[in-house]
Amino acid sequence: MTDVVRGSYTDGVVDCNPTDNPTLASIAAERYSRRQTLFGGISAIAAATFGGMLLSACGNENDAPVVSAGTNGTATSGRLVTLAGTATDKDDLTVSWTQVSGPTVTLSSNNTNSTTFIAPAVATATPLVFEFKATDERNKSTSAQTTITVSPAILSFNSIAKSLDDVVKVPEGYAVSVLYRMGDPLTAATSAYANDGTDTGFSARGGDQHDGMSYFGLGATGATRDGASNTRGLLVMNHENIVQIYLHPNGPTSVGGVRPEGEALKEMEAHGVSVVEVTRATSGAWSYVQASTLNRRVTPLTPTVFNGPVRGNALLRTRFSTGGTDGRGTINNCANGFAAWGTYLTCEENWAGYFRRPAGDNAVRGGATAKSVIALNRYGIAEGANGNFGWASVVAADASSTVYSRWNAGAIGAAADGTADFRNEPNQFGWVVEIDPYDPTKAPRKRTALGRLGHEGAWPSLFVAGRKPAFYMGDDSRDEYLYKFVSAQPWVEADANAADRLAIGDKYLDAGTLYVARFDATGNGTWLPLVFGTGPLTAANAAYPFADQADVLTHARLAADAVGATKMDRPEWTAINPVTGEMYLTLTNTSASARPINETDAANPRFYNDPKGAAASAQRGNPNGHIVRLKETGDTSEATSFTWDIYLFGADSADSNADVNISGLDASNDFSSPDGLWFGRPSNVTGQVNPLLWIQTDDGALTDRTNNQMLVALPGRVGDGGAKTITNVGTDGTTRTQATIVGKAPTTGTLKRFLVGPKGCEITGIDSTPDGRTLFVNVQHPGEDGTLTTFQSSWPATQTSATATGRPRSATVVITKTDGGVVGF
Repeated sequence: MTDVVRGSYTDGVVDCNPTDNPTLASIAAERYSRRQTLFGGISAIAAATFGGMLLSACGNENDAPVVSAGTNGTATSGRLVTLAGTATDKDDLTVSWTQVSGPTVTLSSNNTNSTTFIAPAVATATPLVFEFKATDERNKSTSAQTTITVSPAILSFNSIAKSLDDVVKVPEGYAVSVLYRMGDPLTAATSAYANDGTDTGFSARGGDQHDGMSYFGLGATGATRDGASNTRGLLVMNHENIVQIYLHPNGPTSVGGVRPEGEALKEMEAHGVSVVEVTRATSGAWSYVQASTLNRRVTPLTPTVFNGPVRGNALLRTRFSTGGTDGRGTINNCANGFAAWGTYLTCEENWAGYFRRPAGDNAVRGGATAKSVIALNRYGIAEGANGNFGWASVVAADASSTVYSRWNAGAIGAAADGTADFRNEPNQFGWVVEIDPYDPTKAPRKRTALGRLGHEGAWPSLFVAGRKPAFYMGDDSRDEYLYKFVSAQPWVEADANAADRLAIGDKYLDAGTLYVARFDATGNGTWLPLVFGTGPLTAANAAYPFADQADVLTHARLAADAVGATKMDRPEWTAINPVTGEMYLTLTNTSASARPINETDAANPRFYNDPKGAAASAQRGNPNGHIVRLKETGDTSEATSFTWDIYLFGADSADSNADVNISGLDASNDFSSPDGLWFGRPSNVTGQVNPLLWIQTDDGALTDRTNNQMLVALPGRVGDGGAKTITNVGTDGTTRTQATIVGKAPTTGTLKRFLVGPKGCEITGIDSTPDGRTLFVNVQHPGEDGTLTTFQSSWPATQTSATATGRPRSATVVITKTDGGVVGF
């Protein structure tokens, strides 16, 4: 902007100088021709000479610019702040913004009148001072300052209502779009997905049932790792299971109990892991790169290798891998983890259900007291099991293939060591698997030192130089345990940027100590080591005689039983507060049969009924679940003891009393069956000072009122509440009290519903770009209870057209804030 000078100069134009120097008139004409549009008709002479500014001998040519940096303002952490300066002068101006004081922020532009920044994370109200400066063509400048006072973060969006609609809903001010769907092609040669059951080649397509997920940044060329990239990266995600009916034209088929090979192959390939390149356009829209050379699928058929203490042990020997060192693939991959050196950890959860074990197998193995029979029963592979999808029934066209026969865990071969059959094939699953997303040539490595469980996830502690990192793992089944693996090696920061990432994984993940948690009624707890030769973990153990450390790790559940760990209400995802290092664990739910009223304890304290639907169908036990958290003694991952409390209890606010709705939830934030759990990244404000906690649900108890959902919280710290006694009510109306430790109750300002998914789905899997401005979320098995004639859901087609019909597909969605700010604040 330019000041308009008011008034005129009326002295005559007199040419009395015989030299060739420019005349006053010519100067005025030149200046007017350049500025007449700015000065709206003011006379040339006045514009050029007002106040004597033209003649250098008569003093200053012009006044300094007039500048305003705007009024002082306020903001809260995580909000997008706009600074709007004004500068006026008769000359062209250059402007600049600089920060004078306060926590350092990044300005979107330094040389325009307006600029933006994300309000930094603060613990108390903190002033940030900025200076706006304008300089004219004669190098005269003026500056002004403005102060923005930033207060601690709040959840400023309005909580959304519960929903039974077939669409992903997010708060006002946010946008959601579909990014990557089941069946989407991952190579240039792969055809578009028809979604009618005729598609094949899932080794080059997106798998089914998207689950745990991480974002890994890529450099501008797309060939190298750049952990700070917000515009190009790799999404690595699990594909836990399949909705079998939608994969085939008319659903699955069999003839005489024998599955067709083509159907079984498709089903297997739809399991596993995807690595897919994604990019953000200058418009802000995200898409995946179909022809990226880094795209790949890891399926149950992908070659893998075993690392750690169990590698080469007799327990891993099969007809395929007589040396017990190699495996094929990964399956039922649920939650995940990551390593600071740039790798992805995928976790094998309910793998046991895929195996057939024929009648009479117990006797062949030596009877009910045989070690292998005890172990198979403990892991859920009972004699007579048929396997989830009947893959073991397939007769392969290639008679030498063992792709399908491997799913028969019967001891049917002549070799007693298992090298003539697949009696030990179940031992090849239940591990944490490390994948280098940047290197498709490297086989995934199964890290046996972390134990064999129904692994939900494996989330790391904070990586602190000189301290041994830990990985926290839930075993997803009712009455199972919480585990922790502590590496034998202290963390070295330089390892974060090593070129051979899986070699660094060898260093930190192949040796260490596996622990299991015992929660005491006092609010304290102990990590019990699962080390052969200590306590009951010896060959003299009557329930199961352990042979060596490989036996302890392969049968970690039996080892945890032996040392007296605390049975939990279905322990699932773990998450680490990036500021405090405190660990959070979702306990999704349990039933009355798994935990009767007389078996509640301080860490699993509730027994109640949550009636469902118009018929008020009974749901007894702990059908709504809760979230427990712990603080390591000394705030170190190496600790062998901890304190704990229960952060949050799920409940139906419309149909529960104070002994059930302990957290005081209302219609804006009630939920049931917490599952996915994730803290904001420490690279942005959502993971700093008081980080955001995202909570995802996998529920069946509250689905008469709402589809599954995702909430966001500001959760506080362990010990911010106190002791509480709950009165539980049994099936017959009898009561029993249970003491527990609860955290500070949330408020409608510290816990809000952020997202509700489509019909029949689970919300699971989440990550963001490093700047927190893009959030990736997975929607799993929408419409899983439908039929080919009556779809329960047609999502994701319904995301953009409410009347769309078609088979539903799991998919990844992208959530952004419409003002370009950080998601969640």
